[in-house]
Amino acid sequence: MTGPADVIFYVLAALTVGSAIFVATLPNIIYAAVALLFTFCGVAGLYVLVSADFLAATQVLVYVGGILVLIMFAVFLSNRISSVKLSNPVHFRLPAAAICLTLFGVLAYTAISPAFVLKQEITYQPTTARIGELLMTRYLLPFEVASVLLLAALIGAALLSRPDRPDIPRPDMEEPK
Repeated sequence: MTGPADVIFYVLAALTVGSAIFVATLPNIIYAAVALLFTFCGVAGLYVLVSADFLAATQVLVYVGGILVLIMFAVFLSNRISSVKLSNPVHFRLPAAAICLTLFGVLAYTAISPAFVLKQEITYQPTTARIGELLMTRYLLPFEVASVLLLAALIGAALLSRPDRPDIPRPDMEEPK
């Protein structure tokens, strides 16, 4: 090890891989979602370590703030999930373990066998200013179209998740007489 960056890398890699294993093996979907939170945060930490500040912020905002909250929302607030068993069945542990060990062997061989050429250390510059400038000038229209599409998906999800109440008349769903 050459310094604290190596220690931080190994801690973040262990956090990411360990919590990803928990996501795949935990039988309860709530615990798996919490483990997924740690997986996403570990990946964001790895992005920070390689000076990819925009990717780290996107990882936290989109995956931790959006996808994980959406999963928890679907589990906790859906009225149709009460009849479904909330579990993550693990049927194929042995074949999955064999595939994972084989993949680990291939990746370990690939990482150890070639002679990597060391380059000079470069100074990283922040990337967020240029990306923000492009999003608000050249790519403003696609950015706004994506935001309207996400808003429509959010409204549709809220509409689909509301409970069906028979006491409220729904004239738009009745057949004409």
